[in-house]
Amino acid sequence: MIQAQSERNTQRAFSLGARSSKGVGRRKRLPRGYWLYVLAVPLLLIMVLPYAYLLAQSLAPWNQVDRAFFPTALSLRSYTWIFSGGGYIPQPWLPALFNSFLVSTVDAGTIVIFGAMAGYALSILKFRGQGAVYNFILFQMFYPSIILLVPTFLIIRYLGLYNSYWAMLVPKAVSLWAIFMFTSFFRSIPMDFIEAARIDGAGELRIIFRLMLPLSRSIATIIFLFVFMERWTELMWDLIVIKEPTRQTLNVLLATMFGPYGTYPGPLYAAAAILTFPLLVLFLAFSRNFVKGVQIVLR
Repeated sequence: MIQAQSERNTQRAFSLGARSSKGVGRRKRLPRGYWLYVLAVPLLLIMVLPYAYLLAQSLAPWNQVDRAFFPTALSLRSYTWIFSGGGYIPQPWLPALFNSFLVSTVDAGTIVIFGAMAGYALSILKFRGQGAVYNFILFQMFYPSIILLVPTFLIIRYLGLYNSYWAMLVPKAVSLWAIFMFTSFFRSIPMDFIEAARIDGAGELRIIFRLMLPLSRSIATIIFLFVFMERWTELMWDLIVIKEPTRQTLNVLLATMFGPYGTYPGPLYAAAAILTFPLLVLFLAFSRNFVKGVQIVLR
């Protein structure tokens, strides 16, 4: 009896020791995750803080704008002022918003289409000088685009496209980065798929739009989103080539309205919030394809 009782006590001691060692291990592993949250939360707050201030000021009454971070009351007066035309002051806010949507969507779509066609030609088709063309594209990717600003403007003016939608669309319709991305991805697709499509009688354009683009949906989504965001926030080029107020984008309108509309800071915050909202919607709508595309790129 005494021996059995001692064995039970020994087993209990071992079990308590094991539990205590597990607890110690847990306590040792806890600070690692704890410090990760301690570092991540402030960084997240720093990133979100400007957008929170922008949204709060756009919803603030006009007598509280830039007076406090969080207003004591909420008001939609700034938004109604924008969409109603500003009362007695003519406001091209809605045409500018439409111009931003038009230019960004068209340029992002054409870049995806032309990038897929050029990537298919450089990766699948065989022609003389193919390597030289690809190396030239790689070289141009590292070439500062600001250097070509004046020559591009002179060409646009010579062609008679100045102060028109074409002046904003044509120079941004092709992206070397998109061509490089599609070329790299198409080279990873087995040639058996393409040969099978050719045996079925499909032409090269049909192969591009019916086979290659669906296979590269994630890459195309990344390119479309990045180009849309870049074109949506474009300011310098649109400011140079467009002088007609009815053709200006929302970025140009915001940049030029600080003088005449300096006494209306609330609508400026509201317009900036409207400018940010489509980017957030696009990212949330295509976040799944975006994550897949990033995983493919990082492989």
